[in-house]
Amino acid sequence: MAKTTIAIDPVTRIEGHLKAEVVVENGKVVDARLSGGMYRGFETILRGRDPRDSTQIVQRICGVCPTSHANASASAQDNAFGIRLTDNARLTRNLILGANFLQSHILHFYHLTALDFVEGPATAPFVPRYAKSDLRLPAEANKAGVDQYIEALEVRRIAHEMVALFGGRMPHVHGIVPGGTTEVPTQEALKEYAARFKKVRAFIEEKYLPLVYTVGTVYTDLFKQGQGFKNCVCFGAFPLDGTGKNNLLKAGVFVDGQDKDFDPLKITEDVKYSWFAADTTGLPFSKGKTIPDVDKEGAYSFVKAPRYEGKSMEVGPAARMWITNPDLSPIGQKMLKDKYGLDARKFRDLGADNVFSIMGRHVARAEEAWLLAQAVEGWLKEIKPGEATWTKFDIPAKAEGFGCTEAPRGSLIHYLDVEDKKIANYQIVSATLWNCCPRDDKEQRGPLEEALIGVDVPDIANPVNVGRLIRAFDP
Repeated sequence: MAKTTIAIDPVTRIEGHLKAEVVVENGKVVDARLSGGMYRGFETILRGRDPRDSTQIVQRICGVCPTSHANASASAQDNAFGIRLTDNARLTRNLILGANFLQSHILHFYHLTALDFVEGPATAPFVPRYAKSDLRLPAEANKAGVDQYIEALEVRRIAHEMVALFGGRMPHVHGIVPGGTTEVPTQEALKEYAARFKKVRAFIEEKYLPLVYTVGTVYTDLFKQGQGFKNCVCFGAFPLDGTGKNNLLKAGVFVDGQDKDFDPLKITEDVKYSWFAADTTGLPFSKGKTIPDVDKEGAYSFVKAPRYEGKSMEVGPAARMWITNPDLSPIGQKMLKDKYGLDARKFRDLGADNVFSIMGRHVARAEEAWLLAQAVEGWLKEIKPGEATWTKFDIPAKAEGFGCTEAPRGSLIHYLDVEDKKIANYQIVSATLWNCCPRDDKEQRGPLEEALIGVDVPDIANPVNVGRLIRAFDP
């Protein structure tokens, strides 16, 4: 059969602007290119400003995970200015970021990807869709999916309120600042947070997790598609103490089947196929430059190609859960035993081929939501009402630092260079840059481009699985 090129532009039900171009031969994808068509330029916007401005400005990078950008920016300043957070500041930041994670994971499954599996009424937002959308859920499970789609809107609102209790507002918070947080948690605010959290946690345990595993029992073939390189990295997030080394989501690297320690200094960015000046390629993130070149021959994306020791690395819930390797939720263990016949206790018991797949990435995200819910409950017991959440500091004339964290969709690092108390250079390597990047200088595909190879497209007029895989990565 002749090769056919399919362009999906824009890819719908994602947060942002993305074009996917795939080449299909004999019913499978044999080549893929992803194009980020929007120039952002936040690094240029920040140059020359007071460093403290960055924590607010960078939140506009993403309306769904602004707290992660605020956290990375504040952490970069903490690092540059030599600030040590109080325990209460660390815990308050964790509660803000944790609530946003829970909201984002629920958003991702129900309001961005559930329509890849659930058939709703013939009205928006359930239509338009492909004529042949491969919707196979039995009636009872499908009804649960539609009902929970509506309920999840309310649960997300509640999670937003949790963020706003200590962040000041949502989506763009005021509460995360260099030195800690602006809000000192009171007993009353903690009770309000805990009351809302109880509802969110119940939804995760009683609705979200079971539905994801149920969908997986119907779409078993989607555990065998979209594996990609199976190399991944996690920068670490949700510190459990003041050392910076002990995190709920562990920092680490998994490459070529081996676990390694994470070293941020091994991150570089290639731009051979990106609309950025050619002489900026291969630079370490701390030496990065943001110089657009829209007429560059051969380029096809405004996304740079981040690499770790020259390797293309997947980031996100599947990467974090694989590297952290926590116990699976009791719900997950039971459903895996009852419905899948799989005796799994730890996350890696699922196997790399199953985890790094279309369906496996949804399971990873749901399991991470459960893990975070347990952690939030612990932080609520650990935090001390009325105790300080901010450390006073001075901005030095010259300083540099970086902040590593995780956004719901992947690993995030912000770099800050200060001269004369102003930002001289600011560089951001965000989650979607890792997953949705173009080829690099060695012609190595980005993680999502590679994962698309081999995906089934039996009907070129209805490339359902291409959309499913892209949305599973949560660009």
